[in-house]
Amino acid sequence: MKTLVLGTLLAMACTSALADQQIAGYDRLIVSASHRTSAVAASVWYPIKTPTYRNVIGDNAVFKGTSAYVGAAIKEGKHPLIVLSHGSGGNMDGLSWLSSGLALKGAMVLAVNHPGSTSGDSSPRRSLRLDERAKDLTAALDELLNDPAFADYIDEGRITSLGFSLGGATALNLAGLRFKGDQYNEYCNGIGKGQADCVFLSKGGVDFSRLPAGFSKEAQDSRVTAAIAVDPGFTYVIDEQSLMEVKQPVLLLNIGEENLWKAADVGPEGSNLVAKLENANLAVVKPGHHFTFLAECKPEGPAVLAAENDDPVCDDPEGTDRAQIHEDILEEIARFLKL
Repeated sequence: MKTLVLGTLLAMACTSALADQQIAGYDRLIVSASHRTSAVAASVWYPIKTPTYRNVIGDNAVFKGTSAYVGAAIKEGKHPLIVLSHGSGGNMDGLSWLSSGLALKGAMVLAVNHPGSTSGDSSPRRSLRLDERAKDLTAALDELLNDPAFADYIDEGRITSLGFSLGGATALNLAGLRFKGDQYNEYCNGIGKGQADCVFLSKGGVDFSRLPAGFSKEAQDSRVTAAIAVDPGFTYVIDEQSLMEVKQPVLLLNIGEENLWKAADVGPEGSNLVAKLENANLAVVKPGHHFTFLAECKPEGPAVLAAENDDPVCDDPEGTDRAQIHEDILEEIARFLKL
């Protein structure tokens, strides 16, 4: 009997330990940012040493959240760091599937909510202040590297900027790319007319002939050693001179062969940014489209969106398995960063 009880206890302990390994750590930061009128909310995901209590991050009426151990001890060692920028109208916790997945592969992930382009605070006019978005992450990186609770666990030689959609432009901004306002005016009055980005901005009364100065400002952070942009925005209006500033390896990732947003296509049939950058690779995951990158939807998600007259972001192309596409994206990123 003692042997049976001992065996049962050992089995339970092993099962618990295995479960712990499938859940990442999570914590919040308040970032002082001189370019903002108030502090910026930030989060950090990481591999754990010991678990604490579990919470579900990013869960709401539309999207499924992700389990995390809040405030857990960090796994010993130096971990590569990824600074993450959400897309227009998104938020840091809405990408919990991505941050958690990368943490479980051994990385730390630092993300922020960008004022002016985050959930419930997404203004077409303010979204075009690209320099402020990049500065949010630079300020968050300063905060994290000066925080004794986290700094000792970060490999400062492996810091990657990662972003989706508008956040993809931010990730490229941090790597040294700049964008040209006059060319974006031409784009939205030409091949981009009727595209999702130009339509959204037009609804906010944006005057494309007078974009904010921050749209074209330099925002490079020299600590960034690699960049990953998923369906990035503004790739038709890259400042050609800034291409030479990008020395880091870059992964450009498109979802699906055809994009809902023309600016997101960085391959030969689109802006062909992949050929313009010195050290860039292109990966395509399919089937799917731009919104497939967002978190998995709950069964009632489409109805909630329809009732709010919101974008049908839960409606993937036929044959798409969103969970599998997420796994494919994680594998592409892990391969690129050698996680």
